Amino acid sequence: MQIDIAQTHIRLTSDLKNHHLAEYIKSIRTDLKMHIAHNQDFLYSLEPVEASGDGMASIVERMCESSALCDVGPMACVAGTISEMSLEYLIERGSRHSIVENGGDIALVNDRKVLCGIYSGNEVLGNGLAFEIGERKSPLGICTSSGRIGHSISFGSSDSVSVVSRSPSVADGLATRIANEVNGVDGEEKVASAADAADGYRDLFEGVLIVSDDYVATVGKLPKIVETSKFHVNKI
Repeated sequence: MQIDIAQTHIRLTSDLKNHHLAEYIKSIRTDLKMHIAHNQDFLYSLEPVEASGDGMASIVERMCESSALCDVGPMACVAGTISEMSLEYLIERGSRHSIVENGGDIALVNDRKVLCGIYSGNEVLGNGLAFEIGERKSPLGICTSSGRIGHSISFGSSDSVSVVSRSPSVADGLATRIANEVNGVDGEEKVASAADAADGYRDLFEGVLIVSDDYVATVGKLPKIVETSKFHVNKI
C-alpha cells in the first residue's frame, strides 16, 4: 500500500486492513506544520531545539528528544519519527506484522522473517544485498542517510549510512549525524572517521553500516546480511 501526503511517501505492508493510517499521518503532519508556523527555528536549525511549552504535540516532542540524543536539528528525525509513530499506531490496533517505509526510513514489527534491501548506489555493493530480520515482537528501526542520494542535508560524502536501532526516530537522527562525518582524503579515511563518530553513540543503536567509495565499515551488531535478487529503487 502506498500513502502519499505532501513530502511524506509511505510504503506500507501490514496485517491490518481497515487501519485508517493515512488519516493519522495527516493529523500528526498538521500538528508539525502548526508548530513550524510559529517556530521557524525548528524547521531550519541544524542543532537540537529544546522542547518547551505546555500541550506540545507528540510528534514535535519526539523529534526534539531524538535530535537532542543525536546532536542534530529536529528535522533530521522527521521521516523516522513519522515511521515510528505510524508503527506505534498500528501496533496499538493489534498489528503483529507491519512494515512502514518512509523515504528509506523504516519502522517494523514482524511475526515472520523479512528481508530489508540495502541500497547505497555503490557500484561495488550493487543492490543485491539485504538485512535478514528475524521474527520479533518489539519495534525496530532501519534508517539510512546519504551524502549523494536524496534530498536530505548531509555534510559528508557517504554512499550510505544505515543505522539499526530500537527507535526509528533515533535511527534517523543518528544516520544523519554519522553521515556528516564521512569525510577524508579517500574512502578508507572517510569510513574510519564515521565509525569513530558512531562509537560515541553506541548506547543508542544496535548496528551501523557505513559505505563510501570502495570501503565499508560496520559498528556494533548488524542483522545478518544476505544476497538477494536485484531490486528496483524508486527514487522520489
